[in-house]
Amino acid sequence: MSITAWMTTLQFAGVNALFALAVYASLWTGVLSLAPVFFGAVSSFTFGYFAGVLGMPPLLGLLLGAVMGAALGAVTAGLLIRLDSHYLAMATIAMVLIGRVLILNLPEQTGGATGTLVPGDLGTWAWLIGTLVLAAYVLARLAGSRFGLAADAVREDPAVAETLAISPRRIQFVGMVISGALGGAAGILQSSFLRYIGPDTFYTHLGFVTLAAVVLGGAFHWLGPIVGAIVFTILPELLREPMGEYDGVVTGVLLVVIIIYMPRGLVDVRRLRLARSRWRRGDPEQGEPDSRPAARAEVNS
Repeated sequence: MSITAWMTTLQFAGVNALFALAVYASLWTGVLSLAPVFFGAVSSFTFGYFAGVLGMPPLLGLLLGAVMGAALGAVTAGLLIRLDSHYLAMATIAMVLIGRVLILNLPEQTGGATGTLVPGDLGTWAWLIGTLVLAAYVLARLAGSRFGLAADAVREDPAVAETLAISPRRIQFVGMVISGALGGAAGILQSSFLRYIGPDTFYTHLGFVTLAAVVLGGAFHWLGPIVGAIVFTILPELLREPMGEYDGVVTGVLLVVIIIYMPRGLVDVRRLRLARSRWRRGDPEQGEPDSRPAARAEVNS
């Protein structure tokens, strides 16, 4: 694979990482949602329209995507958050399907089946890395805050969280808003890299790839979706030449193996903390034996 192809693959790995963080933000609070794909589509078509008519600056376009995504996330949460988990997940998939129908039936605004061109001012490494680092920083800060602890409690057991004076719906509402903001920003960057958006740009395939990246990397830490998105984007490209048309089969088998033997994903903070604690204690199975008991025995003798 050429250097240009590698750079393009890494760019889309970064965009997929942003979409994966958007899915993680809602899943963090116990809500499985593919709505970030829909948020990204609405934000991208809006950006394409205003950029073509008004010549919108790049930073303003990125802020527009994040704000629109957050607003759509708030509306979605207000309408759907009362549903049970599996019904809510199905409703967000339906949103993605409805989005494609709207794109096809609004040709004046979206270009219809042929799609529309989008300025590529945001399609640079600086905008991508800056947005990804900012998103990771915000999620990392939230993880150690009261909201992060409340989100963990709601995800594990909403009933127990209520006994601790935590409102599950309020926490999930905030998670959906954060998810919407990340999804909107990711959609803007995706369209800027492609310089084109059409009915199939933001469709179910992107949602399932994003969800697979979260499962592969780990849904219990913000770093997991980033790692999963990078692996899940680069691995098919590496397998395409040696495996040919079977590269998708190998990727799927790998995903199943990880789900079975590493259910918490590649980034399992609990397993890393356990290994570190065993190392510090000098567990023979995990590291060198601790010499402190032997030293105390010599002193006592």
